[in-house]
Amino acid sequence: MSDFRFQQLIGGQWTDASDGGTWALLNPAHETLIQHVPFGGAEDARAAIDAAHKAFPAWSRQTPYERGDVLFRTADWILARAEALARITTEEAGKPYVEALAEWRSAANYFRWNAEEGKRVYGRTIPARVATRRILVQRQPIGVVATITAWNFPVYNVVRSWAAALAAGCTVVGRPSEYTPRSAMLIAQALHESGAPPGVVNLVNGDPAAVAQVMLDDPRCRKISFTGSTRVGKLLMDGASRTVTRLSLELGGNAPVLILPDVDVGQIAKDAVAWKFRNCGQVCVAPQRFFVHARIVEEFTERVAELTARLTVGDGQDTATHVGPLINARQRDRVEGLVSDAVQRGAQVIVGGQRPAHLERGYFYAPTVIGGVRPDMPLYHEETFGPVLPVLPFDDLQQAIAWANDTEYGLAAFVMTRDLNSAFVLSERLEYGMVCVNDWLPATPEAPFGGVKQSGIGRESGTEGLEDYLETKTVMFAGIS
Repeated sequence: MSDFRFQQLIGGQWTDASDGGTWALLNPAHETLIQHVPFGGAEDARAAIDAAHKAFPAWSRQTPYERGDVLFRTADWILARAEALARITTEEAGKPYVEALAEWRSAANYFRWNAEEGKRVYGRTIPARVATRRILVQRQPIGVVATITAWNFPVYNVVRSWAAALAAGCTVVGRPSEYTPRSAMLIAQALHESGAPPGVVNLVNGDPAAVAQVMLDDPRCRKISFTGSTRVGKLLMDGASRTVTRLSLELGGNAPVLILPDVDVGQIAKDAVAWKFRNCGQVCVAPQRFFVHARIVEEFTERVAELTARLTVGDGQDTATHVGPLINARQRDRVEGLVSDAVQRGAQVIVGGQRPAHLERGYFYAPTVIGGVRPDMPLYHEETFGPVLPVLPFDDLQQAIAWANDTEYGLAAFVMTRDLNSAFVLSERLEYGMVCVNDWLPATPEAPFGGVKQSGIGRESGTEGLEDYLETKTVMFAGIS
């Protein structure tokens, strides 16, 4: 791994923190030290914004074909090293190797799609009311973009914003999670070695509050793209008001799954287990509240419990592992507390519900299926972000819709049915930014990703995601004869 760089990248230079600070990066499967990585603060963030601001004029004036070539080469760089990159991500994030490998391979798709879509940032001509006038609409890059990303998908969360911003002609200052910084450092290295000019891509690993404050205070930072909690998203909204900084916020989720009685119960149960426990449930669009029709709820619960009990929990580096650890002790303890609270309030653990006895170290929690959950329980109305699958029966579809919408969140929802009419009705009435009908993956480079209500503002991915990194300029000419 000697060809990989695990430092900050500022102005085209690999560097340690300006104050010499470091972060002890731990393996969540063993609670052992991986290595010390640079951990800076405000001074590093200011230097990164300086570099990005300096690089912006030249990068923004390159043609989209030239910028696209850099992104294409970056995709090739990643695919040539995907297996080694995935091992590094698994080591710091804990997720199974096959999931990390898929995440890196998908990163190449995001770079390639945005490289192509950047060539289609079109303006338009508007017919004027006066014959001597011409009106043009142009789309131009917004400027320096700051990104603050979460640890659960340390590659995907970074790539979807960086690829679009760079394709649009913006320069980037990225702040990854301190729990998974090396994955972002590798993306920065991929872009750097693929021809991104100095200062176009900058990465700062440091104190989250100090770095974010610099991003909010500096008017040269024209946009912040944030992936994380609703609580922090609201703080960023408050801070952005002072400099009128544009925001894209991908915040929390509490995704309902509505399972109608006409489905293949065995297949849906199998899919539900696979997608619920992906990345140990640490997925913003993870199916969270399973509303199952009363006619099939018993069969569904039995099948889900049986499949869940077969899952192997352990180190993600082991090819036999299905479910890895949670990211840290605080997250494990939170999930444990939500389940314990639900049980005290009358819920019943069907399988799981404890730390695995055979794993003495690591932030593990057994994949859990639980019944008897009610809307007054925190497990129901909070984002669990862990390996817990609650089953809730329903008889009346309209009541199920009301329950599904009764949340402050509105990121993703899932519908399982063979009935076309029900599918249309549910897709229209569910108050979510994304609805999957007989599908479990609402993320792809070509489609917009984002939520409503307190799940965020703005969109990543798709044409809409690229447009979020562009300003609209109206140009008017008079006296044309």
